[in-house]
Amino acid sequence: MSKPRVSTLAGGVFVVLTLAATVASVVLEAGVPADDGLEAGWISGLAGLALAVPGGLLAYHVPRNAVAWILCASGLHWAIDGAAVAYVAHAVAQPPVEPGTAVAYWLYQRVGSALLFSLPLLLVFYPDGRLPRGWWRWASLASLAATAVLPLTLLFVPARIADAMNGGAEPAALRALSIDLLSLPLPDGAWEVLLRIGYAALPVSLLIPFAVVFRRYRTATGLDRARMRWLLWAGVVDVLVMLSALVLPRSALGIGLFVAIAITGGAIAVGVLAPQWLDIDRLLGGTVLYGALAAIVVLVDAAILALVTTALGSQGAALVGLLVVLLVYGPLRNRLWTLVQRVVLGQRHDPYRIISGLAEQLERSDSPERQLLAVARSVAEAFRSPYVAVEVHHHGGQALLAEFGSAPADTQTLPITYRDETVGRLILAAGGYRTALSPRDERLLADVVRQAAAAARAGYLAAELQVSRERLVGAREEERRRVRRDLHDGLGPALGGVALRIDTARNLLAKAPERADGMLRQAREDVSTALADVRRLVHDLRPPALDDVGLAGALEQLAERLRAPGLTIRVTATLPADLAAAVEVAAYRIASEALTNVTKHAHATSCTIALTAGERDLVVEIRDDGAGIPPGTPSGVGLVSLRERAAELGGRCEIECPAGGGTLVRAHLPLSTSTLG
Repeated sequence: MSKPRVSTLAGGVFVVLTLAATVASVVLEAGVPADDGLEAGWISGLAGLALAVPGGLLAYHVPRNAVAWILCASGLHWAIDGAAVAYVAHAVAQPPVEPGTAVAYWLYQRVGSALLFSLPLLLVFYPDGRLPRGWWRWASLASLAATAVLPLTLLFVPARIADAMNGGAEPAALRALSIDLLSLPLPDGAWEVLLRIGYAALPVSLLIPFAVVFRRYRTATGLDRARMRWLLWAGVVDVLVMLSALVLPRSALGIGLFVAIAITGGAIAVGVLAPQWLDIDRLLGGTVLYGALAAIVVLVDAAILALVTTALGSQGAALVGLLVVLLVYGPLRNRLWTLVQRVVLGQRHDPYRIISGLAEQLERSDSPERQLLAVARSVAEAFRSPYVAVEVHHHGGQALLAEFGSAPADTQTLPITYRDETVGRLILAAGGYRTALSPRDERLLADVVRQAAAAARAGYLAAELQVSRERLVGAREEERRRVRRDLHDGLGPALGGVALRIDTARNLLAKAPERADGMLRQAREDVSTALADVRRLVHDLRPPALDDVGLAGALEQLAERLRAPGLTIRVTATLPADLAAAVEVAAYRIASEALTNVTKHAHATSCTIALTAGERDLVVEIRDDGAGIPPGTPSGVGLVSLRERAAELGGRCEIECPAGGGTLVRAHLPLSTSTLG
């Protein structure tokens, strides 16, 4: 069993001490009247726990991060401050004053003045626990030094001077307590100058930490950007809490302070450890939205009720307030929600708007390229992404790509699937908070892009099919022209000459039998030549061996004819009994062309032709151990014809050079091409 780390023990000690101080404040304030003029110590203790617990969690996971120890120390400080004021309240409520009350009051009044020092510390060290580099480091240190002027001065300034500067009156029971436990022999004028400098430097000294946060926010990418968004969300919540102090009763201010501190500590811990735990963009947008709504509603209600109360009395004010809520609040809320969502997240909150806008753009696009560009533009506008690319694959190993915007260095890729097949991919800019995708966003993108990409792909395939049909028609007519030419110019005259020779031989048979026999021999030779032409024509249309011995036997005969010295050719086949004629011819032609390339160019010692029939397609593989195809070699007529023959049947042909050497030609021919047989 491994021993706990020192950092873990230290973080646990901070949490335990903070908890003990909080419990002490609760126990001490039990039964103490709430109108003693002092703050509630137990609220400070809870605020300390809200900081110490996240700090201990960070100390366990990232002990080298200074943010962890700032949270731990700040939490303990808040808890000690709460325990000190609770002890003072307890001592004052039960006279005579108990020993140590002056020390507790000094801790509360003087040491407690440094509580807010944790804010600039967190700002300059968050999220990685390091000070910024360059001159920003020295500016941050100077800012922290300026922030420390007031707390250090209050440790030593005489109470009479501090009270005169504050202008506040202490409770009568506390005036007798001396909190001048530390003192320095300085003139009153010097103390006043130091206090004025400290009070003036306190708000000014926060400018540099806020500037550091702003700079980090602007330059952050990826997870760091999300971390800074968590800090921004905590800041928004703190601002809302401070604004609520204007309308909430004084008794609720302590609760509001605890809520703000608790949310800040939790947001910092989540931002450092798991910034993607929640969709921070939606959380931030919702916080801003409802915070703005609350502020507007309160201001409108206050203004209207003030006017109506003066004119109509309380009953009229209530009626008008109800009408305002019904007639103004509802539409205002919807409009504000739409506006904030559109500004922060784009149109992803409104799938119907995305789909209708995309459909409208697709209707105006008359080509697959423009359709994909419309998809990319719609996604970019809907999800506020500066760059979107849509890539759709098609036959031949090529891809159709449409881009919108300039490609950044950091991108994220999502696959586009259709009918359980990956048909392309979607590329978006990554790192920006607007482009952060939740699982719901990814599903919406998948639904929208899949259908649009499938439509674009279908349009491309339709255009490709039309081109293929035109090529097939052209090839058919060229083939007919060639057969007609061969029959008309070759076989026809040859058979006509044979007929003339036979007629001549019949006429010479009685008078010159020897000449007649010569004419018949010449006619026989002409017939043999014509038969050879017929065999050639028949073979060009369909190899006769396919009908004589089948596809496997025909390939065996082909291998026997092309077998060269030093080259071993082996044929293996697993074929169905009713293989379509078109598939047979395509498989034979592909194997013949590939085997011819092997014998001419590969310098191989072995070659294997394998035919395997699956449920849907026939796989033809020609593998050799030769030299392979050098990288960058352009595809010749033979390699192009391999792909074209497979594509004619709706299949595909792949040509690879495996790492072990040689070349692999693999063709997938659909077995459902029976109608072509």
